[in-house]
Amino acid sequence: MLATFETAALEAGKAILEVYRAGYAVALKQDMSPVTIADERAEHIILEHLARDFPSIPAIAEESVSAGRIPDIRGRSFFLVDPLDGTREFIEHRDEFTVNIAYIMNGTPVAGIVYAPALGIAFTGEPGKARKLIVDEHFAITDRLTIAVRERPDKLMALASRCNSNSITESFLTHNDVSACTSIGSSLKFCLLAEGKADVYPRFARTMEWDTAAGDAVLRAAGGVTLTADGDPLAYGKIDQLADSDFANPHFICWGGKKNAVHA
Repeated sequence: MLATFETAALEAGKAILEVYRAGYAVALKQDMSPVTIADERAEHIILEHLARDFPSIPAIAEESVSAGRIPDIRGRSFFLVDPLDGTREFIEHRDEFTVNIAYIMNGTPVAGIVYAPALGIAFTGEPGKARKLIVDEHFAITDRLTIAVRERPDKLMALASRCNSNSITESFLTHNDVSACTSIGSSLKFCLLAEGKADVYPRFARTMEWDTAAGDAVLRAAGGVTLTADGDPLAYGKIDQLADSDFANPHFICWGGKKNAVHA
């Protein structure tokens, strides 16, 4: 399955970079979030690969959901696709945007890829195995490095969303002995935890499942965990929610270290 993910992500990343380098028009979706032709082209590429190789597995993809195309995933394993996570980074010409594909089984992200085409790196996760991939200018993988979370130090290094910091996040950082905090966009935050470059990523702002699933798969494969504010593992396939829309996430905290998690 990861072989398909890699092929689809690399091809989608190539299409995204063509738009990125040529200039692009920006539109607003109904929720007022931005979308570009790069999102749409990348999603089309990814869904074609998934449908060809896994025709019986439904895919929940961000732009398709926005257009009202939502397959029934009740009682089924399924894919979650965010063809361009970090659209704001893309629009502002920061290179942190990513392509995200994940496979969800029993509410858990068990395989995923996060590809940052402008940075020439990707991260993959499957049970017990997480890797960082080096991608050259020809969109070929030149190296595969095994990664894992680091032991959690007494003074934590935290990651925060560049666009979504708030007072709850600041309070969490203050109360959990965080010595430094680095801001970065997109699902790369999960991957920095997975490769042992930071210890915690608190997210006290709204996200959707396609924003987090691939990075979460990488983090879990590397030995980390993503927990809700109640301390439960973040689950996927959340539909018919009374307090929010389908596939919306609650607040969560990602831990990269191996000590017992500290809660907000």
